[in-house]
Amino acid sequence: MKVPENTVEEKKKLNFIEEIVEQDLNEGLNDGRVHTRFPPEPNGYLHIGHAKAICLDFGIALKYGGKCNLRFDDTNPVKEDVEYVDSIKEDIKWLGYDWGNREFYASDYFQQLYDFATDLIKRGLAYVDDQNAETIAKQKGTPTQPGTHSPYRDRPIEESLDLFERMNKGEFEAGARVLRAKIDMASSNMHLRDPLMYRIIHIPHHRTGDTWKVYPMYDFAHGQSDYFEGITHSLCTLEFEVHRPLYDWFAEQLKSGDYKPKQREFNRLNLTYTVMSKRKLLQLVQEGYVNGWDDPRMPTICGLRRRGYTADSIQNFINRIGYTKFEATNDVALLEHSIREDLNKKAARMNAVLHPLKLIITNYPEDKTEWMHTINNPEDDSMGDREIPFSREVYIEKDDFMIDAPKKYFRLAPGREVRLKSAYIIKCEDYKVDEATGEVVEVYCTLDPETKSGMPQSNRKVKGTLHWVSKAHAVDVEVRLYDRLFNNPDPLGNKEVDFLEHLNPDSLTVLKGCKVEPELAKAKPLDVFQFQRVGYFNVDKDSTPGHMVFNRTVALRDGWTNKK
Repeated sequence: MKVPENTVEEKKKLNFIEEIVEQDLNEGLNDGRVHTRFPPEPNGYLHIGHAKAICLDFGIALKYGGKCNLRFDDTNPVKEDVEYVDSIKEDIKWLGYDWGNREFYASDYFQQLYDFATDLIKRGLAYVDDQNAETIAKQKGTPTQPGTHSPYRDRPIEESLDLFERMNKGEFEAGARVLRAKIDMASSNMHLRDPLMYRIIHIPHHRTGDTWKVYPMYDFAHGQSDYFEGITHSLCTLEFEVHRPLYDWFAEQLKSGDYKPKQREFNRLNLTYTVMSKRKLLQLVQEGYVNGWDDPRMPTICGLRRRGYTADSIQNFINRIGYTKFEATNDVALLEHSIREDLNKKAARMNAVLHPLKLIITNYPEDKTEWMHTINNPEDDSMGDREIPFSREVYIEKDDFMIDAPKKYFRLAPGREVRLKSAYIIKCEDYKVDEATGEVVEVYCTLDPETKSGMPQSNRKVKGTLHWVSKAHAVDVEVRLYDRLFNNPDPLGNKEVDFLEHLNPDSLTVLKGCKVEPELAKAKPLDVFQFQRVGYFNVDKDSTPGHMVFNRTVALRDGWTNKK
């Protein structure tokens, strides 16, 4: 496949990975094939950083008519679980990608990897080392000082072969012996200083059971699995750049002919106010700082999905930040902007009052109900309209009424007028205060019948418009106000301070007895709405008949600017 010559403008739009792929195609490399893979470890849930890799791996294959494999790097049974395998597949499909019949596992190649390791021993390029991990690490030297040879480096080939076979039969304790590649203990690249290839693990594997007692290290299994699958472009994050010479060394020993996978690295996704480390995320879950991997405060894909983020918003965010060769930290506000932008087009505008204050319209009949016409989304006419009930008593937000209001307060106050959205203009005549607490508990208003929304004579203007819910028709719901999990933009920046000290104590506020319009009683889990003047919300999976729970996806605007 030869890619047509791009115009200058088109070239500007290509990221550097796309430029590499197009150059390879134009040079006829790998017979014009583009074959990528996404290789997650099934030892945790995917987070938004993985989403960046998913979009690149699958996106490159789609753009150039190639294929993308899903391959689980299941080489460590100590940390792996089928639960993680299932969650990873669900997340990738939710993001909009399909691997077809190309679902593979590193464990599919355990025999081939073992045979290759045996071949390297026979060729004098690998040996069994009896030293423990601590001793081996000390012998590696430093980046400026060469390492020292293991006393077992020149062990006879037949002895290493025998020991490696017995390691796999389970004759030795875990950690008693390892298999190492024999490369160069003086190399400037620490990864080439006789790296470990195999270690002993006496734990059943979730796919192979007790068949194996030795398991390949990532650096050994990764590149060879790419080779076995015919991968042309192995796309990794920048921390694997220093691993590339080892990747290539193993590939050179294995390959026959001209084909060899090509590893290229791109920058990871880092976000302010966010922790991406799987180990740290696991700690948050296990120690109860969050309510599971899918807690809406977590940066996991399932957490973002539960919070109300859409696949489109995540993909648009990733497209905005792009792919480069330089590490950077992106402002989480850009991610929040992406979901606001997406939901502004898609979410129906609904009425919900989170802090209810009863408002009584004294000149409106007690037994009357009117159905007011309102549009679902002014950004999308195809979403149509609906009718909402209006009656003598309604709920408004407590913050929308003030007794001693300043001049530029355009909401409701004694003697002032506002419009109830899609209904009437009302005027505050009086209010009632709870003598014990001093709080306003009722507001009394009159409406102007000539100002009904949508009527020709309703053009009289007022500066304030309030959302509301009819008291007689209101549905009680629980609302969970989620915010950023950390109050420090770089929770891991100070190594002397435990990152847990930066947890935001206000990352979750639960509100009971919120009032929503009756249409919302029909909503299903993951349905997303804009609550008028409040923010974007979705139905949580915890909802049950008679007890609906809504999660705040994001506020209508970034409120953190004023917090700093």
